Amino acid sequence: MADRFNDKVVLVTGSAGGLGRGFALGFGHEGARLVLADVNVAGLEETAAMLRDLGAEASIHQVDLAIESEIHAFAADVKQRHPQLDVLINNAGLAYGEISTGFDGLGQAKWLHFLAINMVAPLLLAEALRDELAAGPGAIINMSSMASYMPGTAYGITKSALNAMSFGMANSFGKLGIRVNSIAPGLMETPASKLGVAPENWARLQSMQMLARAGGVDDIVNLGLFLASDDARFITNEIVHCDAGHPLRGYRA
Repeated sequence: MADRFNDKVVLVTGSAGGLGRGFALGFGHEGARLVLADVNVAGLEETAAMLRDLGAEASIHQVDLAIESEIHAFAADVKQRHPQLDVLINNAGLAYGEISTGFDGLGQAKWLHFLAINMVAPLLLAEALRDELAAGPGAIINMSSMASYMPGTAYGITKSALNAMSFGMANSFGKLGIRVNSIAPGLMETPASKLGVAPENWARLQSMQMLARAGGVDDIVNLGLFLASDDARFITNEIVHCDAGHPLRGYRA
């Protein structure tokens, strides 16, 4: 087990499965103490059990990040347990279903719900834990997407908005020594990423990459471990692409 994060406190939202679970296990493998948050308690318990098998400590918290009062209640619990927070991974988000099929006719309520989770919640949680992050000082990683650079769906638009929010967060939190960076994954070989995508369309999109290889959870987790570590202490306000050079990120906003 590496020890870059030995006894560091790392909070991962959306950690009941998928990439969030991957982040939790990656930091746990390097000695971190994990704070896990999600709406899915059963998934959180599975992730916590995996961490215990690694010998890592983890607490689980059911939180709906669309509800501001739940964010503040969760943050108050974290503050009581941990006077210092070293890493905040804002991984939770809506990515599949109606949010990924377009943006016409959604109506205000759905737009506000999507934006609340994908853009505003990362800021609200970081603000609520500002003092604990400053005690490190800590690092924040927001999860963007390749889709933020080709925002033809509500999902892409929310992630493009998150990119702008990340700039504001980096500017504001930097005064306290807190670094804020984002990761924009490309096509990842995971069941969730392939959900609803026809195999031939997936193959076409993957063929556009500059590197002829498949990306996986470990590629994103390893990048996150670097950005959260002291090795990246002079890096902030970056959106780091992990997409095998996919040209869909050619759009700039």
